[in-house]
Amino acid sequence: MTDSAVNPRLFTFVGGTVGAWSVMGIKAVVGDPLPLVESVDIKHGFVPVTSDDATWVLHGSTSNGRYSTGAEHDLLVATQAFLGRPEATLAALIPIKKTMAWWNLSQDERRRIFEKSSHHIKTGMKYLPAIARRLHHCRDLTEQSPFDFLTWFDYAPEHAPAFEELVAVLRTTEEWQFVEREVDIRLSR
Repeated sequence: MTDSAVNPRLFTFVGGTVGAWSVMGIKAVVGDPLPLVESVDIKHGFVPVTSDDATWVLHGSTSNGRYSTGAEHDLLVATQAFLGRPEATLAALIPIKKTMAWWNLSQDERRRIFEKSSHHIKTGMKYLPAIARRLHHCRDLTEQSPFDFLTWFDYAPEHAPAFEELVAVLRTTEEWQFVEREVDIRLSR
């Protein structure tokens, strides 16, 4: 497959012994953990499990904003820093699976919980541009996906306390009552 044939919205996260990011820790916040690995590599496209170096492989695709309004989307785009900045030597990969109760809600009810009650976007905006993020959707890729979302964050070491504050605040919201599995993977390069 040539690079031009790779879907630029599809990403593969490979946890194993080789990768650009060294794993500092893997913690199950809710539900089952992922096996401990030494490194995580991020690849464009769909990478099948073929390497002896891969302990786990997670696939996700970037997509359109599903819960943000037009004004929120424009503000996020204007404020968001790009991923891979030289000073952003710390990262977090946080895979999340929500309950069927979440998915059985109507779109407007999920939006109410996501922003009106939990203030997910408003909270995240407080930490931009210091913390960059990209959301990957997994739920629609395959029925066997162990997660619904993979969120990738990167930040400079001096912003590590702000990142800890961000995830702590989000984990206290009504939205997080619908999380049945969350793994927190911390990385450095």
